[in-house]
Amino acid sequence: MTQKKIVFFLLLVGLQLFAQEKKWTLRDCVEYAVTNNISIKSSELDIQNAFINKKDAYGAFLPNINASASHSWNIGLNQNITTGLLENQTTQFTQAGLNVGIDIYSGLKNQLQLRKSNLSLIASQYQLTKMQEDISLNVANAYLQILFNKENLKVQQQQQTYNLAQLDRTNQLVEAGVVPKGDLLDIKATSASDNQRVIAAQNALLISKLSLAQLLRLQDFKNFDIDENQIPALNEEILLQSSESITKKAKETRTELKIAQSTLEIAEKDIAIAKAFYQPTISGFYSFSTRAAYSDRVVGFIPNTNSPTSAIGYVEGTNQQVLQPNFSPVLGKPMPLFDQFSNNKGQNFGMQLSVPIFNGFSVRNNVERSKVAFERAKLNLSQQELDIERNVFTAYSDAKAAKESYEAAQTTLEARLLSFNYAKERYEVGLMNVFDFNQAQTLLINAQSEVLRTKYDYLFRTKIVEFYFGIPLIEKQ
Repeated sequence: MTQKKIVFFLLLVGLQLFAQEKKWTLRDCVEYAVTNNISIKSSELDIQNAFINKKDAYGAFLPNINASASHSWNIGLNQNITTGLLENQTTQFTQAGLNVGIDIYSGLKNQLQLRKSNLSLIASQYQLTKMQEDISLNVANAYLQILFNKENLKVQQQQQTYNLAQLDRTNQLVEAGVVPKGDLLDIKATSASDNQRVIAAQNALLISKLSLAQLLRLQDFKNFDIDENQIPALNEEILLQSSESITKKAKETRTELKIAQSTLEIAEKDIAIAKAFYQPTISGFYSFSTRAAYSDRVVGFIPNTNSPTSAIGYVEGTNQQVLQPNFSPVLGKPMPLFDQFSNNKGQNFGMQLSVPIFNGFSVRNNVERSKVAFERAKLNLSQQELDIERNVFTAYSDAKAAKESYEAAQTTLEARLLSFNYAKERYEVGLMNVFDFNQAQTLLINAQSEVLRTKYDYLFRTKIVEFYFGIPLIEKQ
């Protein structure tokens, strides 16, 4: 193996190990999800489409310019454009033209469409922001769930380790005849239950990792892991705010209301656009055309020897015939192409007025539809305001209840720990049977798990309140 191949192999292995050992922080997860989520990518395409629609609105102010050209062959019995006679021949013609049209006045529809396209672009950007916020909140919830499952697994493993030590001690006491053999069997049953709880905790952790990995659209979820040392900070001060102040702040910052307000403004513009079709329109037009033929042309005349003269009338009174000489045309090659284009050019320009009188109620019906859409948008805005008030009050109440539950769980854990230590002392001196001791131990495990559950529930509930208060889930770098 050459030196270059060895270096490449070591570099590849190093990159794989780095990828496997990467610990994802909450910032990593949120930024990755926002960048790679399919719904967000689709919303970004909506913004691109809104930009294109805005270009369309700008383009409506510009004239329409179209050029045309054609070349044709006429084969068979055709009129000779030189002699005027019908002949079996093949002729060719070339035509070229330029048409220009521009709206001079169209009821201000173009101006209104431009304003609407600006509003639509803003609304699309709000939609993208809303989707990013929702994805970020879902990622944060999944991230905290993994943290909870990690700590819960540690609790179960610690308890399993303690019970294995207790099993060895009880086995020694049974052999020494200090405790009955039934206590040993109870301890073994408890140890088996601990194994089941550890397996359940491991499975819950794996599933939570899988859920977040799928949310991030990662393929290698088995090697996916988060940085358990990067726990989001708990902001207890947010609950010092009143629900009214949080609601007021939410109405100023929440994207849902901005989307609803933009939709209302768009609906208002739609009414104005629909009414613009009641007004007359004035347009200007200009056209230029030219043509060329490939048939022979008359280049001169010579006397007609077969019929030198022809009568054109009689002299009044004498009835004498009036004769004129007959000439035959002399045909030559067609005129040069560009000379024909120059000689045959023509122009046409003017203005056109169109006044709508009756169009089967279509304009009136479109105005009525736009008014209905406007009223629906007003109702949606009012509903969004009510939803914000309800959601903020619910989130605020849930956060305060989660705080109280967490504090109560901590108090319970302290009491259960004291109770367990007292039971342990009594069990070790033979003043408590193994069943009661296992009960005290189970209550302690449940209390520890409840503290973890309420802790992360409290953390997530405060994050939701911060979310409504306008505090981002992750600080911008």
